[in-house]
Amino acid sequence: MQTGSYQGLKITNCQKVRVTDALVVEAPLQININKTAYTVVMRTPDNDEELVRGLLYAEDIYKRTAGFTFEILQEEDKIPTIINVQIPKEALGKGYLNKRTLLSVSSCGICGKKELKDLQVAGEKLISNTYFSTEIVRAMFSNMHLLQKTFKASGGSHAAAIFDKNQELLTLKEDIGRHNAVDKTVGTLLLKSELKKAKYLLVSGRVSYEIVIKAFIAKIPVIIAVSACSSLAVDFAKEFGICLIGFTREQKMTIYSNPEFIKNVQNV
Repeated sequence: MQTGSYQGLKITNCQKVRVTDALVVEAPLQININKTAYTVVMRTPDNDEELVRGLLYAEDIYKRTAGFTFEILQEEDKIPTIINVQIPKEALGKGYLNKRTLLSVSSCGICGKKELKDLQVAGEKLISNTYFSTEIVRAMFSNMHLLQKTFKASGGSHAAAIFDKNQELLTLKEDIGRHNAVDKTVGTLLLKSELKKAKYLLVSGRVSYEIVIKAFIAKIPVIIAVSACSSLAVDFAKEFGICLIGFTREQKMTIYSNPEFIKNVQNV
């Protein structure tokens, strides 16, 4: 299963309609090596054995073609959640001895956790009195785009911007990694003791689980993305009380969770 169906409110030129979108499934996979938890990666299910083989090869953990045993230890809704790879100790490479060097760590906020239980996030559901219009969303995005200097020069960077309750820009940062850009904006406000002012997080790419977690921990109640949202991002946004909006382009946007924050759309 690589996609799942999720309902949303699609707004085009101020016209609202309920839609059902196919979102890419994002799910955690705990990888055990020789029955010991090694790491957790986020992935789209299917081809898990190929994923693990390629990952261990790239990380210089196991590069041989034989002697590799792959076993599914736990499933949820027929999706593997914990697997074990059995590798002779003498065949383990330097990457295993060095523990975590995963290439994916710069692009995945939870890659590197050892066990599924490490993904749990404590905290109460956000209670927000932030209400806004679709026109305000477009205005904030226009502001962000104007200030993306690195992207204009290179076409190769992501941006994250945080706005206050009056839609005034608090900070904007760019980075080659989506999650790095978000971390930079939150870090900036922490250093300035202004994180409590944060109400809107805008991101230039897609939203997956870890960006929702970052917003929740920072107590930012609204996430607005120019691109798609993953299935797990929507699930957690609903649980955390976050208004999550994707595909915000030109006169369009799709609201996936907590539409009551947006004026005149909750009853559609």
